[in-house]
Amino acid sequence: MSRESTGKGEVRVLSIRDIPGVNPAIADKLEAAGYSSAWTVVVARVDELAEKTGIPPTALQKVIENARRALGITFKTAREVKLERLNIKKITTGSKSLDDLLGGGIETKTITEFYGEYGSGKTQICHQLSVNVQLPPERGGLSGKAVYVDTEGTFRWERIEAMARGLGLEPDQVMDNIFYMRAYNSDHQVSIIDDLFTFVPKNDVRLVVVDSVTSHFRAEFPGREHLAERQQKLNAHLHQLMRLAEAFNIAVVVTNQVMARPDVFYGDPTTAVGGHVLAHTPGVRVQLRRSKGNKRIARVVDAPHLPEGEAVFVITEEGIRDSEEM
Repeated sequence: MSRESTGKGEVRVLSIRDIPGVNPAIADKLEAAGYSSAWTVVVARVDELAEKTGIPPTALQKVIENARRALGITFKTAREVKLERLNIKKITTGSKSLDDLLGGGIETKTITEFYGEYGSGKTQICHQLSVNVQLPPERGGLSGKAVYVDTEGTFRWERIEAMARGLGLEPDQVMDNIFYMRAYNSDHQVSIIDDLFTFVPKNDVRLVVVDSVTSHFRAEFPGREHLAERQQKLNAHLHQLMRLAEAFNIAVVVTNQVMARPDVFYGDPTTAVGGHVLAHTPGVRVQLRRSKGNKRIARVVDAPHLPEGEAVFVITEEGIRDSEEM
């Protein structure tokens, strides 16, 4: 079972079996397919549910409608939206200046994207967040575990160990709380996220990292002739991640590559891979770039609730820190 927001600030638990009108046979099929809570059903498409469960679409439509009513999903006042937003949790990055830029840290119930050139600090932030999510709330964590989906082979246990020691944590215990999976192609990557709808609630996962979200799609669908297919598949994958974040009130962090734009003659010629699909899906988009020495600059490119701005942080042996600490 998962914890569900009522839209009024409080949180309650509502499983599939708590939905009025759902019989045990339907509940068994939904749970077997990874839909264990009312919210996971609400955010799914009818055709997706039908394909994975074998339940007729007409029966599923009734389940979804009953789940919506049970969760009180209807028009809300702006004040109710405010109270619901107060239920969102945040994970510290390890740098106060970067946390301040992000409005207090990495948010749950949304996708945060970090993009930048090689060596800009994307993977370092992902490693740090996988450690920090395990901290208690008073230290900026969520007392939870992390899933790390690695598409480029950049995950390093040595960095996790060093970052854990830097926070006074027991390295082996920290590593036991990070579930790692190497994704070997785009289909495998999509399949991993599908499985997380069952895995996340059973294992107290509060953070999912995909590093990087675009590399396989970029490699497998080269050229303009494959662009439409690539964008369609990438779009579905990103919405899959968004549903995961919303269903379980977890943070989802993705990294993205950049490419040079030959038509730009002034200013920064680099742009994030993925085009409009990636530009519109993540809730928070952050560009990273190198500065002098071990300093990095983060810039909020797009976030509906945050002003544009920049922050400077450093990458040390012990992890992400504020530059003034150096």
